[in-house]
Amino acid sequence: MAAGLLVSCIAGVPGAEARHLGTSPELETKVDTSQRLKIGSSTKVVERGTAQKSLEARIDAILHPPVEEKKIENVKVPTTVSAFDDSIIGTALASQEQCVRYLLSVNPSPNIAVSPKELVAYYYEEGAREGIRPDVAFAQALKETGFFRYGGTVTPDQNNYCGLGTTSADVKGAYFSSPQMGVRAQIQHLLAYVSTRRPSEPVVDPRYALVRNTYGSRTLSSWQDLNGRWAVPGYTYGQSIMSMFREMLSK
Repeated sequence: MAAGLLVSCIAGVPGAEARHLGTSPELETKVDTSQRLKIGSSTKVVERGTAQKSLEARIDAILHPPVEEKKIENVKVPTTVSAFDDSIIGTALASQEQCVRYLLSVNPSPNIAVSPKELVAYYYEEGAREGIRPDVAFAQALKETGFFRYGGTVTPDQNNYCGLGTTSADVKGAYFSSPQMGVRAQIQHLLAYVSTRRPSEPVVDPRYALVRNTYGSRTLSSWQDLNGRWAVPGYTYGQSIMSMFREMLSK
């Protein structure tokens, strides 16, 4: 019995019970590391080692929460090979330099918060991410902003390059925190029309859900399909964008 008490003192575990487990000498100094917890009228036996590990696991989970990995879907799009391909989804035909030259040939002093080169780079970055043709999307921005002269309801400080949310002459539409966010919103809005796939980046287009909820499983495919949808009445809206895009290719 003295040996059992000695082990209990060395273990330093309050409430641990040293007892004889049998007549075998090697078992007489074993320490019962289980705890008996009274819950109502029943008694639950909990292994101290298991309980300790469980507590440590909970503490570790609090101190080191799992990091959710961001999964970006690989976007595979058809290669655009013709200037007369009117698909919204595709790759660029015009170079970034051609986009910049075309803008500056019409308006040498565009009213934008970044350089023309930087703004065009945003179109190519965001467009490539979502499979939207960046050069034609840039042509759409030129049409919507009057080559970044504005003069209509939307003002330059909004970083809104495609009239998002501008439903009348009295409604200025959406504001975006930076030129890149304005470009991203435009690309995401185009994606909402042509695909049921969610954008790779968090949605910043305030009207993305409206389009997706309206179209459901249906999608559009060409810039002409935006006639009367993106712009009202917009009878030749898509055709004019494609015409500007082909002019851009000559620069």
